[in-house]
Order: sequence, then C-alpha cells, then structure tokens
Amino acid sequence: MQTMKAALVAAITAVALTCCLLPSSAEESSGVALVVSIDGAIGPASASYVREALAKAGERRAEVVLLRMNTPGGLNSSMREIIADVLASPIPVIGYVAPSGAHAASAGTYILYATHIAAMAPGTNIGAATPVQIGGPLPGLPSGTPEKDGKDKKDEPKDAMTAKATNDAVAFIRSLAELRNRNADWAEKAVREAATLSANGALEAHAIDLVARDQAELLRQVDGRVAELAGGKTQRLATKDAVVEAIEPGRISRFLAVITDPNVAFILLMVGIYGLIFEFMSPGAVAPGVIGAICLLIGLYALNLLPINYAGLALMLVGLVLLTIEAFNPTVVIGLGGIIAFVLGALMLFRVEAPGYRLSWWVIGITAAVFAGVALVVLGSLRRVRKAPARVGAQAMRGLPAEILDWNGDEGHVFAHGERWRARGAETFKPGDIVEIANVIDLTLLIRRTPAPRGEGGTS
Repeated sequence: MQTMKAALVAAITAVALTCCLLPSSAEESSGVALVVSIDGAIGPASASYVREALAKAGERRAEVVLLRMNTPGGLNSSMREIIADVLASPIPVIGYVAPSGAHAASAGTYILYATHIAAMAPGTNIGAATPVQIGGPLPGLPSGTPEKDGKDKKDEPKDAMTAKATNDAVAFIRSLAELRNRNADWAEKAVREAATLSANGALEAHAIDLVARDQAELLRQVDGRVAELAGGKTQRLATKDAVVEAIEPGRISRFLAVITDPNVAFILLMVGIYGLIFEFMSPGAVAPGVIGAICLLIGLYALNLLPINYAGLALMLVGLVLLTIEAFNPTVVIGLGGIIAFVLGALMLFRVEAPGYRLSWWVIGITAAVFAGVALVVLGSLRRVRKAPARVGAQAMRGLPAEILDWNGDEGHVFAHGERWRARGAETFKPGDIVEIANVIDLTLLIRRTPAPRGEGGTS
C-alpha cells in the first residue's frame, strides 16, 4: 500500500514538472529574430547602430539578425565597419532589401553581399556600386574585360586615383561574393559599369539567395538553411516560429545621426565660432562663450567622424578672420575677400560626394550672408559711434546745463552733472541761474548764459 502511494506521488510530481517545463522549452525552441533597419544614407550612426544591435543579439543568443535595408549608399569607411561586424558576427545575419520600392545601391550592395543570407522583396533593386570620385564628378566607368567581338576596353579610368579606387572596390566585392558563394562576375560589373538588378533578376543571376514578400515569408523560407559563421562554424537556422523583435537605435546612434549630418556639423561649427567671437567682443557675457565652446567642440567631433578637406577648413577660418578684420578696420577688399574665402572653403570642406553627405547650397549661402550681415552691422555700429558726440571727458561736458550755487566777480561754484564744480565766466550771475558749460579747463568749468531759444522776440 505504501509502495502504491509513493508511486502515485512520484507520478504526480513528474507530470507537474513536465507541465512546467514544456512552455519554457517551446519558448526556447522558437528563438528570436532581431530586426535592424537601415533607412537612408550609411554613415557613422548606421555603423554604430549595427554594432550595438549585433552585440545585443549575441547577448540574447538570438537565432538570426534581420538587417533590413533601404539605402542609396553612403560613406566607404562606415560601410567597411558594418561589413567587418557582419563577418565577425556569431549570429547569422540575413540581409533583406525591403519594403517594395526600396533599394540597396552603392554601399548597400556591398553590405548585402557580406550577409550570410541575402534576400530582396519584390519591386526592389540593387547595384550601382561604382565608387564615387572624392571631391569631383563621377569617374569613367571601365568595362573590366574586352568584349568577345575583339573591341578594346572603353571608358578606362582617366587617372591613377580613380583606377586604384575602382580596382580596390572590385577586389573587395569579389572577395565577399566568393565568401558567400554568390555571383562575383555580376558584382564586378556593378562596380565597373554601375550595373543594377531587380529582385527577380538578382535571384536569377545568383546575386541573392531568395525573394520574399515580407519578413514572415522570409523567415519561413530560410528555416532549415545552414549558415557558415566566423571561424568556420555552421548553424542550421530554426526561424519558422521565431519571435520577431525590432531593435531601435540607441542614444549614441541617434546622437551621431544628428551631428554627422554635414549641414548640422557645419552649423554647429559656425555657431561655435560666432559664440566665441561675441564673447571676445563683450568679455563677461558668459552665455555666448559657453554655448559657443560646446557647439564648437561638438562640431569638431562630428567633423572628425566625417571625411573633411583640411584646406577647405583653413579657407573658412581665413574668411572668418578677414570678415572680423573688415568689421574693425573697414575696407571693401578685405570683406569681399573674406566672403569669397569662406564660400570656397565651405564648398571644399567635405571630401565626399556620397548620397546624403553633401553640404547644402542653402546652408552655405545663408551662413555666408549672415557672416557678411554681421560684419556690416558691426561696421555700421562703429561708424555711428565715431560720428556720435563724445560721452566721456571734457568733450562730453560741453553744452550741458549747470546751476549757479554762488558767484563773486567772475568766478564761483556751480552744480553740474551731479557734482559741485568750480566755474568761471565773463558775466555776472546770481545763485539759481541756469547756465551752459562752454568748456572745461583742468577742473574748472567755463560757463556762459544759455542761448535764447529760436523764435524769441519774433512777431506773435
């Protein structure tokens, strides 16, 4: 009897434990798919965002990371940072160009080729991966290999720098294609000839692995596929019932996204310089100096993250110095030279023509106009001060009224400018008379009777 009771208790305990463990086991087996979205130009903020997301995916042991892209391209340095993080990721990364109407051009094509599994939504496109000439127009686009009909290569690079950039980009994207077993020939064509492909065309050309209408269909299609991770490890994906979670950019990534916009960085730099100039002009104001120093440091930090031309920065500073000199020493030539130097420096400041990283003409024009306006305002103020009557010393006393306190012969004392003064005059005055100060000699006032107002003695 006791044996039966013990067996019954053991059975009940086993059933209870099984019921408790089943939900957690199912939850663990379902896995998590973390979604990282890149919308817009690729820059330092995008690289920071992807790095943080991959680190979080590793901590949570996610099944996959879904890298959704809709980008026209961006900075080469940021693109290479993202690719390095993807290649070293212990979590499989699925590149997905979506939604319909999106594209992964230029830098986006390289990143898509680097992902463990590449996918596109219908109505999307990739390609146009030719490196943009820094500080100049689009380079010549060589064809890569001679045509079968024996024609020579056309559109060869016009200079060594263009050839080096193009060949480096070709070698880089071919290495990614060979690593992921994708079409390396089309990848080279995308670099040399700026070729593009639609979603179905990319699938047929074996530039991507699959086409999916949405994320749910994508996760169903990749379920059971094997991904090769860093270090030669392989992982079979179990994404059919994965829980999809979106990872939002962190505070640092959002902050970088704001300040690394060339226009914002440029404005921060100008506000910083303005603030310091106003602080030097009016020492002790505090606020302009504090705000200017903060904006200047943030602007310089943003410029450090962006590819800038130091010759352009130097020209801008020369322009600002010339405009400051113009404000204190008026000459038309110096002011005009300062405006020209400032505008040319602003145009040369950023050494990149990547989409989303061009300095706006409106920002340059408005900033130059504001600087010129401030110089003119300061110049006008100085001219008005020079023409205005003196406000201190003997000259400031001339013409002021004074009241006779006592008088004896040709001298006495008067009350003027809130003080008691010794005074002399050629006339006789009585205490209480209001006179006018004609001049100041040492500490003695020369006074005279106040001139009669105009119109006195006229006909009524």
